[in-house]
Amino acid sequence: MLFGKGRRRAAPDSGDEEETLAEGTLISHLVELRDRLLRAVLAVLVVFVCLVPFAERLFTLVATPLMRQLPEGTSMVAIGVASPFLTPFKLAFFVALFLAMPVVLYQVWAFVAPGLYRRERRMAVPLLLSSIVLFYAGIAFAYFVVFPLMFAFFTAVAPSGVTVATDIGMYLDFVLTLFLAFGLAFEVPIATVILVWTGFTTPEALTRYRAYVFLGCFVLGMVLTPPDVISQTLLAVPVYLLFEVGIIMSKLLRPREDEAPADDGSERP
Repeated sequence: MLFGKGRRRAAPDSGDEEETLAEGTLISHLVELRDRLLRAVLAVLVVFVCLVPFAERLFTLVATPLMRQLPEGTSMVAIGVASPFLTPFKLAFFVALFLAMPVVLYQVWAFVAPGLYRRERRMAVPLLLSSIVLFYAGIAFAYFVVFPLMFAFFTAVAPSGVTVATDIGMYLDFVLTLFLAFGLAFEVPIATVILVWTGFTTPEALTRYRAYVFLGCFVLGMVLTPPDVISQTLLAVPVYLLFEVGIIMSKLLRPREDEAPADDGSERP
């Protein structure tokens, strides 16, 4: 039953004690969803307004890995008429979105938490915090490790007589794509734990398919990164290592058979 007075089920960690989960009407759920979305948007806007005065400094910081590799006497260019004005503001918005991500994810968590049982909530909180840390770790890895090596390679292989002068708008789109790709790729351990926790697979099955996962990591690297061996390898290797970490975490965190929740015939919302 989706809407009603509440759900009852024996809590897996409290013996025969039944746990009641409050449920509301469709209107109450929609109102709650609206409030959570407004709070998430407000958090992003507040951070964006605070970052607007530093938009140019932010772009300079993001462009530093490429600027350090450009030949002496060259610089980045702005092809679009409004690019010098719009590009830093676009960057400030995405930085605000990344910085406000903990608040956004908390609003998502606060919306779905009432529909979870106690054990599910205890698992969800560490996974939520770990996903935020791993996302930021992926962005930092791209900026401090991948970008210097990749841009050094690109500028080194430029044909003779070709001046490397990258457009600021194209550069921003390029680095934002890589930031997102590495941020999501670093979520592999969380995805692995969730797959095991929900019963879609087991750590033993994942272990048997290591070779396929290893190959898939390099295929993912070819799809998400520029067509050079350096960036592809720098994405594929960490993703595979994180997959191994995910297997270890899933073995430690998967529910034991004696803790599996009893089925009382009630439907999940």
